[in-house]
Parts: sequence; structure tokens; C-alpha cells
Amino acid sequence: MVKNLLIVSALLASTGAIAAETAPRASVIEADVIDTPVVETPPPESDGFTDPLRALKFNPGLDQREFERSTFDALNVYDPYESVNRRIYHFNYRFDEWVFLPAVNGYRYITPHFVRTGVSNFFNNLGDVSSLANSLLQLKAKRAGQITARLMFNTIIGVGGLWDPATKMGLPRQNEDFGQTLGFYGLDEGPYLMLPLFGPSNLRDTTGLVVDYVGEQEANFLDFADASDDQPALTVLRAVDKRYTTSFRYGQLNSPFEYEKVRYVYTQARKLQIAE
Repeated sequence: MVKNLLIVSALLASTGAIAAETAPRASVIEADVIDTPVVETPPPESDGFTDPLRALKFNPGLDQREFERSTFDALNVYDPYESVNRRIYHFNYRFDEWVFLPAVNGYRYITPHFVRTGVSNFFNNLGDVSSLANSLLQLKAKRAGQITARLMFNTIIGVGGLWDPATKMGLPRQNEDFGQTLGFYGLDEGPYLMLPLFGPSNLRDTTGLVVDYVGEQEANFLDFADASDDQPALTVLRAVDKRYTTSFRYGQLNSPFEYEKVRYVYTQARKLQIAE
């Protein structure tokens, strides 16, 4: 591929050189014989093209649905429970529209931005405990060290995680979960699943979700597990914060095949996360 690109570049360069030698002479002759204004050619863009969209033509008869049907093979994911998954997807769509998003809008309305940021930082700090455990299970020593440093800085300096000084110190948040750990050791993802409220998943990641939850309850970091048992409102706040920090909105793809696209994107994203 690189060799082909070098050949193409050489041909373009030689063509440009020939044009540079001949073009000025022709323009001089024309200027002498015919006294016409010389139209300046607009400078080429950084990629070597000038107004590339000018010659781009679209097929007005192309139907979007026909185009998307032709890509179904690329979007194919093992989904033996598709009929049930689609019903759950529709339930999630309506729950999001009627419950989650109104709750998020109310949360955004009654709380200042710095409060919402502090809440998100706090729950992210709790999540780093699970990320640390899974980094150790995957033998990722460097990542485990970075997450440990994040936990120390954010818990101590950041007052229990309400602030995130670690990110400003060059230690960005890194997510690791037990589903990734299982994938790291070669366990197949299994059938695709659409979980109520939680959204897209698969059998492997659902198992990982349960294990991470049990591990967080046992770790009881900052006594949050005990506090949430006594104060269910904390669990509700965590759910609302999770939805608040998730940018996805149902219907935003403006496609009758949104289910297939979400399924495909989730599956490919998990593969990339496991391969990190």
C-alpha cells in the first residue's frame, strides 16, 4: 500500500513539473496575442484538491432504506433472542422518554453544574475500584498502577472523589469491567442481549455486570454499599447520574434500523475495549 502511494505521489509530482514548465509559456503567448484577463486558479487545499464537492454527484433515486438493507451483512450479530430483545428495546425507549429523560431534565434544572460534576466524579471514583480489580485480573500492571494513583489522589485530595485532580495530573479515567476480563481470557461473547434499563449487552457482559456488582457490594468502598441499602435514594441518584452522563438518545440515528446499528456498534466497541 505504501509503495503504491509513493508511485502515485511520484506520478503526480512529475505531472506537476511538466505542467509548471509548459503552462507559463502558453499563458505568456496568449497574453501577448489576446489581451484577456488571466483568471487566477484558486489555491489547492491541503489534501491537493480544489473544491472536491463541486464534481460530487448524488443519486437522487437512492432510497436510504434500500442502502441500509444492503449493509445488513456487515451489521450481522448473533442475536437468537431478537424478538424478545426488540420488545425490551422498545420498553427502554419508552421508559427513557417518559421517566429517565424527564428525571434527568429535572435533575439538571434544580442542581448547579458544579454539583452535578461533583456527583459524577464521586460515582466515577467508586467505579475505579472495579476497574482496578479487573486490571489486576488482566495482568495490566501499568494500568492498575495508574488507577491506584487515581483512587489515592481523588479520594484524599478530591475529598472522597467529589473533585478529580487525577485527570489534571495526567491520569485519565480508564474503564475495566469483568466482562472485559472474561473476553481477555478468550471467553466468547455469546448471544446478544438487550437488558431492561441497562441497554445493550451480551451473555458474557451480563455475567460480568453481576460479578462487578457483587464485588462492589463486598468491597463497600467509602461505605457506599451500606449507605445505599439504608438510603435507596442514593441508588436512584446514581441511575440518574448515569443517564445524565450518557449522551446516547433513542431515535437520534433517525433510522428505522436503529436497533441493528446499536447492536453492531456495541458489539464492535466491546471488541476494541477488550483488545486494548
